[in-house]
Amino acid sequence: MSKTTTDSRNDKAGLPPGALIHVGKKFAEQAKVSVIDYTNNQFIKTELTNVSEAADYIKSDTVSWINIDGLHDTKLIAQLGKMFELHPLLLEDVLNTKHRPKFEEFEESIFLTLKMLSIGENREIVNEQVSLVLGKSWVISFQEQEGDIFDSMRTRLESKKGNARVKGPDYLLYRLIDTVVDGYFLITDHIAEEVDRLEDIIINSPNERSIARIQELKKDLIKLRRAISPLREAVTTIQNSSSELFQPETSRYLGDVHEHLIQVTENIDNARDMLIDLRDVYQSGQNNRLNEVMKVLTIMSSIFIPMTFIAGIYGMNFQHMPELQWHYGYFGALALMVIIPVVMLVYFKKKGWL
Repeated sequence: MSKTTTDSRNDKAGLPPGALIHVGKKFAEQAKVSVIDYTNNQFIKTELTNVSEAADYIKSDTVSWINIDGLHDTKLIAQLGKMFELHPLLLEDVLNTKHRPKFEEFEESIFLTLKMLSIGENREIVNEQVSLVLGKSWVISFQEQEGDIFDSMRTRLESKKGNARVKGPDYLLYRLIDTVVDGYFLITDHIAEEVDRLEDIIINSPNERSIARIQELKKDLIKLRRAISPLREAVTTIQNSSSELFQPETSRYLGDVHEHLIQVTENIDNARDMLIDLRDVYQSGQNNRLNEVMKVLTIMSSIFIPMTFIAGIYGMNFQHMPELQWHYGYFGALALMVIIPVVMLVYFKKKGWL
């Protein structure tokens, strides 16, 4: 899978508003357009060979879900936008994969961009932008690459499970948003498992890698919060929207999504607090180990100080030192060097310092 960066923010500098420049990475050589068209009694799933074929779904009596994989093909995006009369500023936001989640209402459509998160091969959080546009009988989803978390939704539509086949495109939009938000719970569960694993490591065998992992998880939480906080605002705005594209019942469903986002936010806060506590535990453990080392060194120094003192006195080269002529002076000095440390060790033991 190619991850070559196509365009950057610098390419947009000086261009007029609505200029279609892809900001992000190129994941595939060719963009793909697929369509799921359904009613309560029929279901058709197809892949378009030419984007012009999507014009058949603009004013159909069915509900059409048009999905684009690959945002680097700006000509395809522009052609699709022209057919469905999408505003240039909407298309500009679609192509800017660094955009924060947002909601915007147009005359004939509703636009929402959000972040789809998943766990990568190296346990890192993978971030992909998904843009959704709601029309009178259709929903268009723009994704950076193939492969997503919407397969369960496609299966439910095909097998006619749930209410999606008897509902309108606004309900489909709600289900796509809800699926992305449910994916956030998988991320928070993954982080919670990592926190529990780190807790065992820090308590039993702390190392420098564990504190580095804490910092990595804190960055993941920041990334998750950046995806969720603006999305909560967007969902609230959709709920309060007076657009005819949204049925009142669907707005109530979105209230459930908003509650899920609040719960995910609480999970993030709990994980962040636990990481702070783990970091404090690690630092306390390091300080305790340092104190133990200093304690041992201090005791050893205390023991050798009197021995050094005795050796220093009898190492002086004065001629008139009475003990130097004593027959047992050497053995007496050695005995004194042994007795004093033993007495000190017994004293330290009684005091609980050992």
